[in-house]
Amino acid sequence: MASSRSSEPQARVRPIETADAGEVLTLQRAAFVSEALIYGDVDTPPLTQTLPELEAELVENLGCVALDGSRIVAAARAQRDGDLLLIGRIAVAPDMQGAGLGSLILHAVEERGREAGAREAELFTGRLSEANLRLYTREGYRETERAGGETGEDQIFLRKSLVP
Repeated sequence: MASSRSSEPQARVRPIETADAGEVLTLQRAAFVSEALIYGDVDTPPLTQTLPELEAELVENLGCVALDGSRIVAAARAQRDGDLLLIGRIAVAPDMQGAGLGSLILHAVEERGREAGAREAELFTGRLSEANLRLYTREGYRETERAGGETGEDQIFLRKSLVP
């Protein structure tokens, strides 16, 4: 659903910290409920991840959060694997979706990856996640592989060069 907010997000972006884990987990669960409804499955990692698991994941992470005042309204995690930046769990607060925060947080994470020496970024989404696919395509990501599920096509992997 489109937001009535301006097309330019006013959020402040900073690197994700271990201390953000509780708020990020709450945001992640709220944001991924719509995905669970699309797939008819609430037993997905973004909804079942525990606080200790997330805290451990954030110890060394290239992710970012976007804040509206003191509230975290978007988050994404990223890890460098050689020249590849693996981006995951992009989450935007349901009441803020459509305001450009997905693009904002994605650009911030890509920049952190670039600064860390990554030359390419990879992420994935489910084949029924049309809004995610539109965002990633609009941001320059191209499909590289389909995998998983009964047909082997449930997850769509996409990549983008981080080299200018």
